Amino acid sequence: MRLRRPRLPRTRTGQRRLVQGVMLLCVVALLPATWMFVVAGDRLRDVSDAPRTDVAVVFGAGLWGGEPSPYLAHRLDAAAELYRAGRVKVVLVTGDNSREDYDEPDAMRSYLTRHGVPDGRIVSDYAGFDTWDSCVRAKKIFGVDRAVLISQGFHIRRAVALCEAAGVESYGVGVEARHDVTWYYGGAREILAAGKAVVDAVFQPDPRFLGPVEVGVGRALRG
Repeated sequence: MRLRRPRLPRTRTGQRRLVQGVMLLCVVALLPATWMFVVAGDRLRDVSDAPRTDVAVVFGAGLWGGEPSPYLAHRLDAAAELYRAGRVKVVLVTGDNSREDYDEPDAMRSYLTRHGVPDGRIVSDYAGFDTWDSCVRAKKIFGVDRAVLISQGFHIRRAVALCEAAGVESYGVGVEARHDVTWYYGGAREILAAGKAVVDAVFQPDPRFLGPVEVGVGRALRG
């Protein structure tokens, strides 16, 4: 069966409406990204000028053979540098531990201890299944009101926007990353993730797992 090619409008009115429709779709598609840029616009820092605060939040970014992926290792390196510089007191590592054979938070903890962060200054969130879940749990479960967030540049604006929506006063440190296939994939993924971020910020659903309040951050700060 021969498929017909779609016909473009022949009249000027029809062509004008088609162009207007395409422009409207482009505007709608860009609104979520614009929202993220506006919210995070003046809250991005680097390691050298990150504000002093009690807590740094490091988002999971995958494991390779049980060890942090290069992208995750760069995030953890930044967190360790902030701790050594006295800019943060506690590091909250949040990631996926939905399977027994996959444990991002413990791998992140081990990496940090090897790089100079005392074990007692690290708090683990085992149910940070996505950025929204991590932000809500940081606020509701771990009692974090203000934090420095650490991620790659392509993700940090969304992290700041979502944590702000969850009630955490946030500053973002976007670590450098090699522009490889993963980087381009992450950038493209953010276009789609921006739409979900707006939905999360507006409707504020509960995380997949909320659970009881944890006192780990408070205990680590007192320790």
